[in-house]
Amino acid sequence: MQPFTHVTGAAAPLLLPNVDTDVIIRMDSLLGGGDLARFALAALRFLPDGAPNPSCVLNEPRFAAAPILLAGPNFGCGSSREVAVTALQALGIRCVIAPSFGDIFHANCFRNGMLPIELPLRAVERLAGEARAGDFTVDLEAKRVLTPSGVAVPFEVDGLQREALLEGLDEIGLTLKYAAEIAAWQSADREARPWVWRVPRTEL
Repeated sequence: MQPFTHVTGAAAPLLLPNVDTDVIIRMDSLLGGGDLARFALAALRFLPDGAPNPSCVLNEPRFAAAPILLAGPNFGCGSSREVAVTALQALGIRCVIAPSFGDIFHANCFRNGMLPIELPLRAVERLAGEARAGDFTVDLEAKRVLTPSGVAVPFEVDGLQREALLEGLDEIGLTLKYAAEIAAWQSADREARPWVWRVPRTEL
């Protein structure tokens, strides 16, 4: 998994509420293999005839490859769909800032190297107000968002999830960091409680 320390770039303001995983990526678009970048948020980015939607902020040249997405409340709600995160990553998005997230989407972000940041709606709206003024920097080490005007907006993130993103590790990778300690505990427990570790004989 690609580590996340900081990212600098445009922040696309898409403050729609309740953007669910089916809007982020329709499952039928993946049949037979799909271009995730083409289909990510397609319902918003394209008109029914396939032409770019001129009213969608993601089609503005400044935000076409924005690494930061400013989203509305309950972003990523709906069905469990890990590909919703990887579809956004295919667009170049590394960080989503929203007032709230769907629980499963939020967890899938950390499993795939995406940083979800929860800030109050007013704070997200203030960030959106500067979106066309310049680039933002999201600094996970310092736990802050630096706006184009130089304002530092702090954010909170779970310590273990922060560690995983900084080091580019998923849950398995985090666990393997303690492989020596786990092996030592197992060895001691085998001596203390050998009956627990006794493998039953398989009957043929």
